[in-house]
Amino acid sequence: MSLNKNLDWFSRGVADLFPDNAETALTNKPLRIKLGIDPTGSEIHLGHSILFRKLRAFQDAGHTAVLIIGDFTARIGDPSGKSATRVQLSSDEVEANATTYLEQLGQGQDPSLSLLDFHTPNRLEVRRNSEWLTDLNLPKVIELLALSTVGQMLAKEEFANRYAGGTAISLHEFLYPLLQGYDSVAIKADLELGGTDQKFNVAMGRDLQRHFGMKPQFGLLMPILPGLDGVQKMSKSLGNTVGLKEDPLSMYSKLEKVPDGLVDQYITLLTNLELGALPSNPRERQMAMAL
Repeated sequence: MSLNKNLDWFSRGVADLFPDNAETALTNKPLRIKLGIDPTGSEIHLGHSILFRKLRAFQDAGHTAVLIIGDFTARIGDPSGKSATRVQLSSDEVEANATTYLEQLGQGQDPSLSLLDFHTPNRLEVRRNSEWLTDLNLPKVIELLALSTVGQMLAKEEFANRYAGGTAISLHEFLYPLLQGYDSVAIKADLELGGTDQKFNVAMGRDLQRHFGMKPQFGLLMPILPGLDGVQKMSKSLGNTVGLKEDPLSMYSKLEKVPDGLVDQYITLLTNLELGALPSNPRERQMAMAL
């Protein structure tokens, strides 16, 4: 397999790449690129799309994308970025959401019209982590729990804030980073993609792979996209999103109104446009981004 040696696509928009030798080590062979998503909702917005765009870039460069549908972990709920315990979903709710996610990502569509390439052979594996987590026996769960300490868990920002503020932390939430990390063991990931709020979880995957005698994965983290208000992260609950299922005119009308300070970040993270080739006039630049 001939890999794309132009690494502009690799570094574009990246917030963190670890450990330090990652870029050199990742250019020599086809890799298994992990991206895990928990289908806790039914819609994908532009903030979510950043990671899928990076995963697609790896596909187009000749690597294998391993998209993990967290149908098991979604029933726990990722505590990252949350100030309270997530509501646990039923398996039917999770599966319904997963189906809509895959449709929005382009399943059954021409690769030129979709976020991910579902068509080219050996470019995509779609796995559900219930494959290996449902039948995880108690001795194995205890083995996983023994690999982390309460102190390590409380060092995670969200847990630390909740503990300091007297907000309850359920014991099952401590399992989430461990189970998510075990996904990396199960699919033999070489690199894991995540948002900057996922570094703890990605590092946990490295620790677990090392424990099970595997070469630890690298971590590549992308920024959290500010929403249309330019203040808080893009989130449906905050009403500051652009959904992938929205019609083009609605998307354009929202995007041409984002604050000027966001335009270059949106261009870098959501398009393939080159900043230097765009008009310097702020209004024209914003319209080019929106279009």
